[in-house]
Amino acid sequence: MEIAVAVGALIFLVLVTLGVIATTKAVRAVRRGVDRASTEVRKTIDNTALRARSAQFGPAGELARTRLELRTSIDSTRRELALGQPGDASLAEAVALLDRLHEHARGLDREMGALMDREPDRARIAARLPELRGRAEEIRQSADSLRFAAQDRARRHQAEELGSLRDQIALESGALRHWEQPPAQAPEKRDVPPSGEPAP
Repeated sequence: MEIAVAVGALIFLVLVTLGVIATTKAVRAVRRGVDRASTEVRKTIDNTALRARSAQFGPAGELARTRLELRTSIDSTRRELALGQPGDASLAEAVALLDRLHEHARGLDREMGALMDREPDRARIAARLPELRGRAEEIRQSADSLRFAAQDRARRHQAEELGSLRDQIALESGALRHWEQPPAQAPEKRDVPPSGEPAP
């Protein structure tokens, strides 16, 4: 009797533990989803505000355009690499490089944002603009280079797959038409001696 009670208590304890673990994982998953959604919403709002400011003339509008171009380049490259990575493990190094490049882009974006929002002196903004634009251009060129290389790699991979598939289809088509063999040659006629004469 005591053994049955102990086994029942143990089973109950295991079930409670599994329930707590499952609940904890579910809460964490929901929290991650909410965090991702809130990040996307903040990013969308921020980009919309930047687009509005990029229509302005002067250094502040130029900074806003530079920030938008930088973000667009990084985001486009990340999407391109994410699309190709599941089928191409060699893109993992490119993703790691993009992550490092993204850190530089974030730092530059924060710097430009602070200058736009907290610097009232337009002359100072105008003086800093060429240097900031040059750094943004370097980051953009690097991101674009990764994106273009990933696109070229995907096209090359698809062309190789299509060529291999075409060859396989040609072989299979030939196998399906196995009845189209060249006609067999008729056996050579031998001279038949006239009746009564022995064959040579």
